[in-house]
Amino acid sequence: MKVLIVDDDALIRDGLKILIELEEDFEVTGTASNGQEAFEKCQKKRPDLVLMDIRMPTMDGVLGTKLIKQHFNNIKVVILTTFKDDNYIKEAIKSGAEGYILKNQPADSIIESLRAVSKGNIVLEKEVASALSTMLKDEKKPRLKLDISTRELEILELISEGLSNKEIAERIYLSEGTIRNYTTGLLEKLKLRDRTQLAIFYLKNL
Repeated sequence: MKVLIVDDDALIRDGLKILIELEEDFEVTGTASNGQEAFEKCQKKRPDLVLMDIRMPTMDGVLGTKLIKQHFNNIKVVILTTFKDDNYIKEAIKSGAEGYILKNQPADSIIESLRAVSKGNIVLEKEVASALSTMLKDEKKPRLKLDISTRELEILELISEGLSNKEIAERIYLSEGTIRNYTTGLLEKLKLRDRTQLAIFYLKNL
């Protein structure tokens, strides 16, 4: 997996590069110091995953994520930051980030988070997940009437728990291809863009 590291601190960029390149299944394809530079590197390097800080000069990580996702929806973005600010969390996830983790985690935990996202999971560090859940509950609107089946609702709930298609298939004894078809159908039916939006939709409305 090709990874682009984005952080305005050169020491952190270099440290993450060394850490990630110790893993045989990862390759650091480049580094950037802000969101704008990250977008430009994505145009040239086409990484599989961007590891993005939040607070940076010129363009922050939230805007950088939004820009990357608008043009390269297949590139996954994981926010790695020291800031557990509620607004940053909400805006980063709304912008399409597949993960939001904190820099105080052990090195092996960061690597496992990247692997999980590469497999289609949504990764939120425990404190971040708790903050996001509280925010979404506070924003909840009256329960919507939706034209979705019991099976679709079950799959939507499992997506909101961060499970991949393979894990959902194993949980409810269906093929991975069937789960993929259900997921595609839910995205079309609910007019949403990706699994992260499906998870947020479930937490906020159901």
